[in-house]
Amino acid sequence: MSITMVPPTAAPPSPVTDRTAVGERLDLPLFRSLAGSLAGHPYLKVVVDRAEDTWHLLDTAVHPFHVDYIATRVLGMAPAELDACLDAFNASVYMAPDRRFLLGVLSLHTDQDTEGPRPFLVLETTEADTMDGPLLEEFYALVRQRLDGRMPLLLKPANHGQEHALAPISDIRVPRILSHQLFGHRTRTPLNPGEAAGRLRHFRTTQEYAAAAGTLGGSDILAMPCLPDDVPRVAGFINTATTTPLSHTNVLAAGWGIPNAIVRDLDRLIGAESLDGGWVRYRVTEDDISLVPLAPAAVPATSATSARQRQRIRLSTPLLDDLAARPLHRLRLADQNRYGTKAAHLGELHHVLNARTADLTAFHGQPRPPRPDLYRHLAARLGTTHPAPPGELRAAAADFVADTVSAPDGIALPFGLQHRFVRSSPALREGISRLKAALDGGAPEALEPLCLRLQQLVRTTALPDEVAGHILRALPTGPAAGRRLVVRSSANAEDLPGFSAAGVYTSVTSVHGADQLIGAVREVWASLLSPRSVRLRHQAGIPLDDTYMGVIVQPYLPADLGGVLVTCNPTKRADFRNVCLNCSPGSPEAVVDGTALPLQYLYNTVEGGGRTVALGSCDRDLPAATRERLADLALSGRLLQSHFSAPDVDRPLDIEWLMTDQGAFHLVQIRPYAR
Repeated sequence: MSITMVPPTAAPPSPVTDRTAVGERLDLPLFRSLAGSLAGHPYLKVVVDRAEDTWHLLDTAVHPFHVDYIATRVLGMAPAELDACLDAFNASVYMAPDRRFLLGVLSLHTDQDTEGPRPFLVLETTEADTMDGPLLEEFYALVRQRLDGRMPLLLKPANHGQEHALAPISDIRVPRILSHQLFGHRTRTPLNPGEAAGRLRHFRTTQEYAAAAGTLGGSDILAMPCLPDDVPRVAGFINTATTTPLSHTNVLAAGWGIPNAIVRDLDRLIGAESLDGGWVRYRVTEDDISLVPLAPAAVPATSATSARQRQRIRLSTPLLDDLAARPLHRLRLADQNRYGTKAAHLGELHHVLNARTADLTAFHGQPRPPRPDLYRHLAARLGTTHPAPPGELRAAAADFVADTVSAPDGIALPFGLQHRFVRSSPALREGISRLKAALDGGAPEALEPLCLRLQQLVRTTALPDEVAGHILRALPTGPAAGRRLVVRSSANAEDLPGFSAAGVYTSVTSVHGADQLIGAVREVWASLLSPRSVRLRHQAGIPLDDTYMGVIVQPYLPADLGGVLVTCNPTKRADFRNVCLNCSPGSPEAVVDGTALPLQYLYNTVEGGGRTVALGSCDRDLPAATRERLADLALSGRLLQSHFSAPDVDRPLDIEWLMTDQGAFHLVQIRPYAR
């Protein structure tokens, strides 16, 4: 991956020629002549033909897929013939123990030692390859003997299964490197694709940021070690320290459609160019990051981000007639206009798990050319036969999810309670009128004091007896009385296309008794009027009069492990196989609020298997048995996507979850993932 610091010059296209080499010894010049770029690293696809005792070094520009090359160039198949039997052919080259061909990728990396940069090659198979230990050892040996002897070669297990298979084999015979060792602390990592033109504002400490936060605007590109959760809406983010794609700030970047990346050497890169405070064009793709200085004449009058900020978000009409607290299991998606999107999604989850009638196979039923669908792969994951009647596969999917995850108990408080409370207070109504006038009149300097005053009124104004009574009905009774509670926001102005509001509203995670419950509900209501939430909604065109806050009250569940999964690969959106899962010991909050760097995993929900991307703040990986359980959780998330994202089943979900000391998974939040 490169950081481009000067405007690129276009080169004329050259004629396409196939430079694939067969049987040649590989040195660095030959590698570079054939290589493409993957995640910022040069890479080369290789095919070892065991029957012919040779290998093929594919010209990446001509042959992007191993399988197509083997079928058409080695075996003489027509493309249509391959398409007709693609899954069976894939099984013959990726899974058959007596396979003729061994397929892999060589990628070039650089290490630093006392004598300076030292290049080395890494060999790995595709993520779904089922090579056992002896076959991996043979593959490594066949490649090693065909390489320039001066070039170090390491084998990287492509999945957890290969790690286990290699464990009995000496790392002297097969030198290896794990994925998180290779990529977990890389210097530059794309997080959210996008492009923006803006001023680069680089803050090296939180104190520097705090001193200048009031001057940040929609045309700024904000760079700092750890972006705060209350970051304003700007043109782009740059993290100068390691973070996770599932942090609140990256969810915001995805929802706002702005570029975000990790650039750990930004200090060095901008020092020579004196870019801090200057205008740049910032572009993040799946494979590259660029910062190009803009001459004054090239500075746009308005950036693309500013145009997005002028788009208006439309809300459904909230229903305010109902004051009753209602158990989550009685809610459905249609209740989101009374109880908020979070509460309605959890209620729908109860229905899906209990009724077991929802079609959870729709994602796998979509055509993924040249395949008409992925039902065969889903049947293999669920342990059922294929082909089988559609109802049988649907029933197996519903049973698998219901046996893997559960929905939390809890009570939902409707918008009507907050509305009735506001109407009961002349001071609140007057303060809201003054705030609307400040917003309509373009008086940003008045916004913060008005919001803070309103929040204080929400915390201190007497509740009508009727409102307090409905809130107190959320207290557990009987054996559960006195249990610790968690109080969460459930607004109508969140989880919307173009406005995720991740981390914008308040949750209170330690609540005991009636007084604390009422105080926590007030805090959640008050977060609807925080300066930041009001400003962000105003930028998105969401009127203050249209926003309402519901509340979820849940029993606290102690967790051994907690985290977030999104049913996509957030840094590679075209990847329909993998879901991304982050976790840390304890509750999910440690992951989403950025207080701990989580363990990061990718799980393949088509062919199966998973791999560790980063260890985060942990000093070791999770046990193999726990990682296998996480694979079931990942597949459950993918299956739930079929229901919750209908009719666009390719739209991913964002799921917060926890695992108890008994190994049970509870989903505490489920919502659309911004993209």
